[in-house]
Amino acid sequence: MSEDYASLEGFILEKMREAKVPGLSISIVADGRTEYERGFGFRDILSGLPATPRTLYGIGSVTKSFTALAVMQLVEEGKIGLDDPVDKYVPTVPKPFGESPRIRHLLTHTSGLPALGYAEAFGGGFTGSDDAWLPVCSPEDVITFMQDAQDWAVCRPGEAYFYLNEGYVLLGYIISKLARTSYEEYVQQKILRPLRMERTFFTKMDVDKENDRATPYIIDREGKHIPSNFPYGINPDGGLVSNVIDLTKYIEMCIGRGEFEGKRLVAKKTFEAIEEPRINLPYEYFGNEAYGFGWRITPDFYKYKLVGHGGSVDVHTAYVGYIPERRIGVAVLANPSNYSLSQIGMYAIAQLIGIDPKSLPFVKKDNILNKLQGQYETYKGTIKVNIKKSGDLLIAEFKDKYRENMVPLIPEKLEEDRALFFTISDGAKVPSEFHIGKEKTEWIYERYKALKK
Repeated sequence: MSEDYASLEGFILEKMREAKVPGLSISIVADGRTEYERGFGFRDILSGLPATPRTLYGIGSVTKSFTALAVMQLVEEGKIGLDDPVDKYVPTVPKPFGESPRIRHLLTHTSGLPALGYAEAFGGGFTGSDDAWLPVCSPEDVITFMQDAQDWAVCRPGEAYFYLNEGYVLLGYIISKLARTSYEEYVQQKILRPLRMERTFFTKMDVDKENDRATPYIIDREGKHIPSNFPYGINPDGGLVSNVIDLTKYIEMCIGRGEFEGKRLVAKKTFEAIEEPRINLPYEYFGNEAYGFGWRITPDFYKYKLVGHGGSVDVHTAYVGYIPERRIGVAVLANPSNYSLSQIGMYAIAQLIGIDPKSLPFVKKDNILNKLQGQYETYKGTIKVNIKKSGDLLIAEFKDKYRENMVPLIPEKLEEDRALFFTISDGAKVPSEFHIGKEKTEWIYERYKALKK
């Protein structure tokens, strides 16, 4: 254990225990070079095999940043323009309100189309978790799937952000047409090989040759680990399989503004354009979060620009983030998909810039929600209520021999000594309040007061 990372390691193990994560791998870049790497838990539970920094996992939508980089390489070469209409390359592309999206709209998820759910149905078919089996095996299949989606549009291209996996599949198809080779071969030759990402793959055949690979797991409703399958087949939106050692090389290139070990993948100006905030996201954690080309941008992460992206393929999950100004970054991979690794990534980055990670909004929120969990009783134990955390909410369970009532408590304001929630009853907003003291915690709800036992 590194003394410098003891707090981070404790946080990781705590979150793995809470979310029942089997295995996790992490690497950290400081001053542009790998400073720390470690595996936690099991890459395979049944065999008792440990996760290591070399363990292979699917990186999901982190792949989108590779696709965006490939597009920008072609822009530099003059083979494509950001304002080119997509129907120039894919004639059957849906045209929201009669207007073809532009290449920049696919890069920024602003095509006007909402998510069509191909990736969810595609992945669910592999894991057996969904009945909506969608037999698509290529970008051409996805293009056929989405050709009738024109009337599904919500707005004109460029007007709003709707995360669209299908848009990145289209970009991969366009890359293959312009490069006159497969999308996978292009990425391999133009990105992975120059970065010496020698254990980053697209195919099951390549992954199966490697011994150090993570078993895909589904965590079911009862918290059991169910070995499952990885969804191979369609790649531009989320098909890469990698490891944190290789991903640190990718981060080093990002910090180097497109350059790695003297090799330049794109011009500095082009790379900085990739990180430019293009469209505000419909949710905020730190304020003014936006999407660039294949990356999410947080302009003010404790006064620094944080560039990052998460990824999930039902059975594996990922996060890569970096602060170019400080030349630091982190890659985190795990082998279920039930916990957001961005929280571990941001915890590490906060620590690297000298910020107490406990001040992070999600850490404060989780600490308070965890503190409020437990058994509560009204006056002389007349009513007993169990309060438990469920994601970002609390659930109040009222049970007796014959009945059960589950009341969701939605947080409004969370402080160390006072937490305000609300629920909806008969169409009305009903407040709920916790007072948190050193000796006791009390809950006020409707006409009741209850103390935590």
